[in-house]
Amino acid sequence: MSPINISIVGVGKIVRDQHLPAIAKNADYKLIAAASRHGVVDGIDNFKSIEAMLDAVPAIDAVSLCMPPQFRYQAARVALEAGKHVFLEKPPGATLSEVADLESLAAAKGLSLFASWHSRYAPAVEPAKSFLVSTKINSVKVIWKEDVRHWHPNQDWIWQAGGLGVFDPGINALSIVTHILPNPLFITAATLEFPENRDAPIAASITFTDAGNLPVLAEFDWRQTGHQSWDIIAETDAGTMTLSEGGAKLSIDGVLKHDEPEQEYPALYARFAEIIKAKTSDVDLAPLRHVADAFMLGKRKFVDAFFD
Repeated sequence: MSPINISIVGVGKIVRDQHLPAIAKNADYKLIAAASRHGVVDGIDNFKSIEAMLDAVPAIDAVSLCMPPQFRYQAARVALEAGKHVFLEKPPGATLSEVADLESLAAAKGLSLFASWHSRYAPAVEPAKSFLVSTKINSVKVIWKEDVRHWHPNQDWIWQAGGLGVFDPGINALSIVTHILPNPLFITAATLEFPENRDAPIAASITFTDAGNLPVLAEFDWRQTGHQSWDIIAETDAGTMTLSEGGAKLSIDGVLKHDEPEQEYPALYARFAEIIKAKTSDVDLAPLRHVADAFMLGKRKFVDAFFD
């Protein structure tokens, strides 16, 4: 097959750090255009809007959308209406309803839509899933704490309504948990901490369970300095499983079992090519649904103002 002519919309830090290197190393793709209000990609045609790009470069087969989630729906709809396959950077949208609408449109047009949860492709996630399915799980704790000033300096969109706040990284944890646990979860209670000058939370504490009453606790916080914590700890009949460093390492009772180099975005683009060739879509909304449920059920607690 000929390479998939792909374009990028929204040229920011994550595109330069992850998307561009992953595309460059995958023979299934040829990057031929980009659209961004502020950024450019050297060596290809660049445009200020997705509409201008699609009008000028009809050879585009697929579009990778990497702008903030509040602006992704309209761009995705434009791409699908133009007959292009669509890759959605996480989270796939600002609301469940808009992503469901995109999924229906993609199906109606015979196009592929990919809700990409990059943390599911961390190297130790599948081994963790295999371990958990082989034993009885007694409890799960998720600790996802990092320094927002380091990871999102001066990015106002994350603090706006629809920007998700601490759920921007927290949804990564939820994407892993919903993949590795054998049964669906639902939220029973949540407390969301909002800085008094922001529209999105800086911390959250959430309790979940499943049909078998499994206790699951998630703690998200954007105020952690020093060591960053991205851990999922499961107490099981076969020992304590610790999935650490965002899914990169797996330990059982303190003994390291898996530790491999991170290849999340190369795996995402391999999956996108796979579904395009299979003429199907991959749109799992479970992580985003849990975020929506947390906002629906969560108690709001106002804390000190946050300034970059």
